[in-house]
Amino acid sequence: MTIGVPKEVKDHESRVGVTPAGVKALVEAGHTVLVETQAGALSAFPDDEYQSAGAEIVGSAYDVWRLADMVVKVKEPVEKEYRHFREGLVLFTYLHLAPLKELTNALLEKKVCGIAYETVRDRMGTLPLLTPMSEVAGRMSVQVGAAYLEKEHGGRGVLLGGVPGTPPGNVCIIGGGIVGTNAAKIALGMGARVTIVDVSLNRMRELDDIFGGRILTLMSNSYNIARACCEADLVIGGVLIPGAAAPKIVTKAMVSKMKKGAVIVDVAIDQGGCIETAHPTTHTDPSYVVDGVVHYCVTNMPAAVPYTSTLALTNATFPYVLKIANKGAEAAIRDDKGIAEGVNTYEGTLTYGAVAQAQEREWTEISKLLG
Repeated sequence: MTIGVPKEVKDHESRVGVTPAGVKALVEAGHTVLVETQAGALSAFPDDEYQSAGAEIVGSAYDVWRLADMVVKVKEPVEKEYRHFREGLVLFTYLHLAPLKELTNALLEKKVCGIAYETVRDRMGTLPLLTPMSEVAGRMSVQVGAAYLEKEHGGRGVLLGGVPGTPPGNVCIIGGGIVGTNAAKIALGMGARVTIVDVSLNRMRELDDIFGGRILTLMSNSYNIARACCEADLVIGGVLIPGAAAPKIVTKAMVSKMKKGAVIVDVAIDQGGCIETAHPTTHTDPSYVVDGVVHYCVTNMPAAVPYTSTLALTNATFPYVLKIANKGAEAAIRDDKGIAEGVNTYEGTLTYGAVAQAQEREWTEISKLLG
């Protein structure tokens, strides 16, 4: 199989879909790897490392897409990449289709086999390709939030950890999953007071054990969320429903009652966001203010730390890349239920229920299409 690795073109997206180590393993397995020139440069992987590993460096994205049987990316294609789509192409990347009707239309019209990192499951039913970036984004959310609490960025001028004789900042984390747990680790490490809101009582028991009782856990309901947000200096949104649009947990009314200069970091923004006042932003223009509250809603936060993020992501994705390359997409989908869960579009048909529900479309299970 010929695998293409184009340079990411989303705003300030500096990660890359395959590392030189991955290229070497693919070449040793008998595959051809085409890497667009400078695709890995911002992640500290220059062209000569890819060449040494056996890749062919290609001068244009057009040729990478045109010649590849499977394209491996990091972020969902942007509009100018839609022209590269064609029937029979396998696209393996984050797709986050629920809020992206135009991308969904393009994939369906061109009959692309779209396999989404964020909906692939492992044998335990977890989301192994979403986890590493959730870990990075969760840890970054506190780092970013602490910076935006500084007066220079429009914040309240609060130091999260405080100093002797002053109170620490209050951090409210909505959702106790991978994002929330990693955000709590960093917030506690900085000396903040931390509250995690979650819908699962069992998960709150686990979090209480993990953090030795050093965090406050609250059951997710409108009353508790409203009070926690009012008291918070930093609110982090980390709610996930796999493949689906994120529910709006924090309402406009709740945001309007928050402290002036408080900060919201909505990590769920690539699935539409779990804060009602949130809308996607970029690394070029990352924040805006609503009702005196600073919002940071960058859809590709981990791109700010591309070396760490690329290694963390490809550690998880590469075994799947190799399996699809070795078996071919159809056989890999048939043989691996986890990969089948990752298929969102196939030969012009939408195959993921949560996306269909978010976009009010018809869909068909991939198992039925493959017989």
